Amino acid sequence: MEKTTSGKSNRLAQEKSPYLLQHKDNPVDWYPWGEAAWEKAVSEDKPIFLSIGYSTCHWCHVMERESFEDPAVAEILSANFVSVKLDREERPDIDKIYMTAVQSAFGQGGWPLNVFLTSDFKPFYGGTYFPPQSRYGRPSFKELLTRIATLWKDQREELIEGAEHLTGQLKSALEIEPDRGQALTLKTIHEAAQRFKAEYDPQHGGFGAAPKFPRPTHPAFLIRYAWRFQDEEAGRMVLQTCKKMAQGGIYDQIGGGFCRYSVDAEWKVPHFEKMLYDNAQLAHLYLDAWQYSGGRKEYARTVDGVLEYLLRDMTHPDGGWYSAEDADSEGKEGKFYCWTLKELREALSPEDLDLATRYYELSEGGNFLDHSDPQPLPNQNMPQARPGALTGEEMDQIEMIRQQLFEMRKERVRPGLDDKILTSWNGLALGAMARAGWAFENPAYVAAAEANYQFIKRELWNESESRLYHRWREGERDNAQLLDDYAFLTEGVLWLYQATLDSEYLRFAIQLTNVSLKEFYDEELGGFRQSGQDTPNLLFQVKEDYDGAEPSGNAVAVRNLIRLSRLTGDPAYREAADKTLALFAAKMNSLPQAVPYLLQGLWDALDAGSTVFLSGARVDEKVKKLHKAGSRIFHPNLLWLTGEGDVDEFYRNLNVDQEVVQAFLCHGSSCESPISSITELTKTISQRPDVTD
Repeated sequence: MEKTTSGKSNRLAQEKSPYLLQHKDNPVDWYPWGEAAWEKAVSEDKPIFLSIGYSTCHWCHVMERESFEDPAVAEILSANFVSVKLDREERPDIDKIYMTAVQSAFGQGGWPLNVFLTSDFKPFYGGTYFPPQSRYGRPSFKELLTRIATLWKDQREELIEGAEHLTGQLKSALEIEPDRGQALTLKTIHEAAQRFKAEYDPQHGGFGAAPKFPRPTHPAFLIRYAWRFQDEEAGRMVLQTCKKMAQGGIYDQIGGGFCRYSVDAEWKVPHFEKMLYDNAQLAHLYLDAWQYSGGRKEYARTVDGVLEYLLRDMTHPDGGWYSAEDADSEGKEGKFYCWTLKELREALSPEDLDLATRYYELSEGGNFLDHSDPQPLPNQNMPQARPGALTGEEMDQIEMIRQQLFEMRKERVRPGLDDKILTSWNGLALGAMARAGWAFENPAYVAAAEANYQFIKRELWNESESRLYHRWREGERDNAQLLDDYAFLTEGVLWLYQATLDSEYLRFAIQLTNVSLKEFYDEELGGFRQSGQDTPNLLFQVKEDYDGAEPSGNAVAVRNLIRLSRLTGDPAYREAADKTLALFAAKMNSLPQAVPYLLQGLWDALDAGSTVFLSGARVDEKVKKLHKAGSRIFHPNLLWLTGEGDVDEFYRNLNVDQEVVQAFLCHGSSCESPISSITELTKTISQRPDVTD
């Protein structure tokens, strides 16, 4: 199935991954990750060229255009290598291993990730983007391929020896054992908060320098710290960061939703791809900001903008959520999102044009130029938002202009859609949608969350085998078993339980957690492996702890376990959580910036937390009114439950009248006096703990 001058597609045409399908017409003789590639490498005595990316990766597109569509490159690859394409979003466990290898050995990381392996999967060389011509001291891709082919022929023993050495180093770096001398106390939390605050950009918000990634787990930790220790400075940092991001070009001012990251320090110019996992986590962060700030509308508007974008543009008709939208359309990055003043002059009245130019900070020369494109589009503007300069009446007019631009933009060619549905990312979005539905009393959001839950149960869960799958697309699911799917979905389903108090959701969260403990948990040392126990062709198992663009599966699993131990009373959940935290104690103490979500898990463990028990679950409407009281309150370690379903026996046996609607604020195995007034309940749960540490 090789692509030849006759125009035949290669074997990637049989795959479901949109990223792999993007490469199906390359002249390269691509294989998907699997047995056929390994057998060919062994039988033909060739090294493996492994190229990893994802469908919305801008530089992946660039390298494909420059190199993988070049017949001369394809000829070198075919003669000397077995070429394998992998979608990192389908197999993050494999990507983690080889990304770590390239970063540690060759000092660079990112996508596309290009790695050269022996036939037993051991890496001996790698890098990211390689140019078609040599420049800036870097060889061209063809020169690199030719050089490695020569070394494989003439100095193979040295390459294999290097691969063995690198693999040994990699295994040592990725294997973690508990350090019994590491203490985990509130001192760990305090020191982490000070490090986070030291990285704050007081001018533009955010943490660190350009390029700026939202990385929501970082401010989410800090806003919790601000609340718990009444640190107003930390709170201002997070609120200002949220404000600046929502006003920048990283947020789509016309259609809602956030782009992947900003290339500058001011959040102005993004790389334009939109990812489900970013938008799900940012919806949670802006809900935090809305609750913490006492309900400021600007944060609620951003949550609505994100979720309405997901419902409008990223939802499968049956309820699943797609993975991402590309940065490029019609071969040009940002073309769908950007505007020239010439276009706007033809569409807007002079008065509206003047207003739009001021509010969106538009200029004749534009603010975006694609430097990777040999023929970039000129004078492109990515709209920003500057509401402080306008009156209330002008802001009303801006909304009308926005709607007009939105309708105009609908006529453009949309960016490419990665329409695969990933369980892990759907779990993140499920939680955000359910929580927002509860907080905003928006039944449409809750209904969307429940529809997503039903989609996953129907298409990605095998009840008879208690098995959760990773990817679904066009009626087919894959066979990967990944911790993130179980952990992220459990977190989302627990939010759905908090939003609805429907005991079915708690039951399923328990079922998922029990499977993940059996399939991924290391009972001897603690911690969860990233891949299922029987995963084939894996160099070795990894226990991921890094909270990067997504939180780590271990961090999410820890928080789930602690919540479930409180909801169900099962001590085994808490034991697994504590053992996992102990495994990663050294990282939390020495490098907290790498593990902000894991630190929240530590916080959950250190704080006994509170529970609101609602009696009278059979008296639906009255229970709902009390339940609504909690939706607007920022209280990060407060859980809600009724006496229905698989809850702790303590709550099932409370001596209360189930026909009387009351709320009980409970701490461990003791509860305060019953509350029947919404006002009193709101006041009670709004109280922050006394600062004692």
